[in-house]
Amino acid sequence: MVSGKHRLEGKVAIITGGGTGLGKVMALTLAKAGADIVVAGRRVPPIEQTAKEVRDLGRRALAIPTDVADSEQCNRLIERTLSEMGRIDILINNAGGGGRGERRPIQDMTDEVWHDVMDRNVSGTFYCCRAVAKHFLAQKSGKVINVASGFGLRGGRDNYPYCATKAGIILLTRSLALSWARDNIQINTIAPGLIDVSEWQPELRPPPDETVRRTSFMPTGRTGIPEDIAYLALFLASDASDYITGALFAAEGGTFAGGYAPVRHAPIIALEEE
Repeated sequence: MVSGKHRLEGKVAIITGGGTGLGKVMALTLAKAGADIVVAGRRVPPIEQTAKEVRDLGRRALAIPTDVADSEQCNRLIERTLSEMGRIDILINNAGGGGRGERRPIQDMTDEVWHDVMDRNVSGTFYCCRAVAKHFLAQKSGKVINVASGFGLRGGRDNYPYCATKAGIILLTRSLALSWARDNIQINTIAPGLIDVSEWQPELRPPPDETVRRTSFMPTGRTGIPEDIAYLALFLASDASDYITGALFAAEGGTFAGGYAPVRHAPIIALEEE
């Protein structure tokens, strides 16, 4: 059970990229805490399914098709939410991508690939923040959670646009935090590490040998699950986090504890007992 300042009754939350994976689990977690949910995403069937599951929990829900790379669609997302839900209290900028198929040597990186990842990640986050700003400033309250990545804190071989955009999200968050702090608007970043979303997106299930390789380099001995991120998002969306803004929460199982090294390449040395 969630109680006290972690409850979200009477609040409306928008989650972009809410049809699958992390976005879906965050949407359902916030709904269980009492929030009404607006699910945004490019694909209609997944966001409608998430909205249905939110309604099954007894909360109101909207599914609004939105490509966050298009600023006009971001504006319509905010306008329709206000029209049909009456308010907005929480915005989770989760939509994005570009960490897999867009890896290639820089001499082979096309303008199209670069701009596609930039538009989905940095521009999409910026567009949604800009669209909701007037409403949050008028009501003198609001919570924004931007989803970055551990790759916003370290480089990745041939992973130029993804790393650059996730780092950009972190600094966009900090700049907005300074601008909005006196208006009672809190904005923070979550940087997930390796999260297993295969329950929700089976096409992303790694082969068994890859799972073993990943977990062998994790201090916790396991990869994360979506709930590890969703409950952190719930805290940042609730009144319990009112004195936290501009912060970066790296939810990555301790992989940064020894520094921002590329964890997948870190050697493990067995220590002999004396």
